[in-house]
Amino acid sequence: MKLKAFLIVVAAMAVAMVSTGCSLLESAGKANADGVTTIKVANYFSDSHPQNIALREKFKPIIEEKTKGKYKVEIYPANELGDEAQFTSGARIGSIQMAVAGMGLQTANPKIGAVEWPYLFDSYEQANRILNGKVGEEIGDAFRELGVEPIAWTANGFRVVSANRAVNTKEEFKGLRLRMPNIPIFINTGKAMGANVQPLALSEVFTALEQGVIDAQENPYVTLKESGLYEVQSHVIETNHMFSPNVYLMNKEFFDHLNKETKEIILEAAKESAQYEWELLQESEAKVKEELKKAGLDIIVPDEEFKTELKKSMEPVYKELYKKYDWAKDFINKIEEEKRKLKLDAKQG
Repeated sequence: MKLKAFLIVVAAMAVAMVSTGCSLLESAGKANADGVTTIKVANYFSDSHPQNIALREKFKPIIEEKTKGKYKVEIYPANELGDEAQFTSGARIGSIQMAVAGMGLQTANPKIGAVEWPYLFDSYEQANRILNGKVGEEIGDAFRELGVEPIAWTANGFRVVSANRAVNTKEEFKGLRLRMPNIPIFINTGKAMGANVQPLALSEVFTALEQGVIDAQENPYVTLKESGLYEVQSHVIETNHMFSPNVYLMNKEFFDHLNKETKEIILEAAKESAQYEWELLQESEAKVKEELKKAGLDIIVPDEEFKTELKKSMEPVYKELYKKYDWAKDFINKIEEEKRKLKLDAKQG
């Protein structure tokens, strides 16, 4: 009897939880009594990062002005609505309307992470044009299958290594305890570089560096500065080993139910905001490099031999990826073909 009573209570709790969840989802993205619909936008960047500056100065005002106040944008920076996994999940289920996310959803569809594979892009302009073309659209289909609509590609940046000592050759990566995100492609890239990879959450990195648990970490320049990690490092090695994009992801059901005019306004706002962010990030990166130098950090730009060795070291990584995913080689070939076209256009132009 006790077991039966317990099961009844558990079942009742489950029904209550489902009902509560449904009511939250039903209310999310709906207009209030004044006819105003709120678009909540979550991300993990600091309030002063180019991502949030672009959202505040372009995305929010364009939407609010052009919809005549019928839509209001609320921006939640610095993991205010949870970490990336949590707010991305929120965008998928509709508890929030939008997230500015990295490629974390590659855990659900590996193709999403393919645009972040090592030494894939050579410049910001190249990455921008390719991600906003056929390649980005193909990845877009993968996002849509997961319940989110990709409405714009933005830039997190080319990733560099900061360390407590100089690294002037690939050989000098040996023994370097390098923090990487706990994602297979990152870990494999770090190992291929020759480092002793230590997966850690970003929130743990500063203390680990300060206490000497790890020697180095890798992130884009702006993240290195904004997170304060440079304070416990002495060198930056400009490896540019990966380009990390971000993407505006809107809950697909929310987006699909918008009328045509509102969709066009949101897409226009997303495009302007995203392109502004690409510009701001590159400007910020140049300023950050100067600030890091003034702070006493030594920036090492690898020579051609060092660069060639690093790129060559990724061959086993790609070989394993091609073996694991039957779509991988064709997808990377598409990117390489787009790169060739851009270079040809540049020469002819």
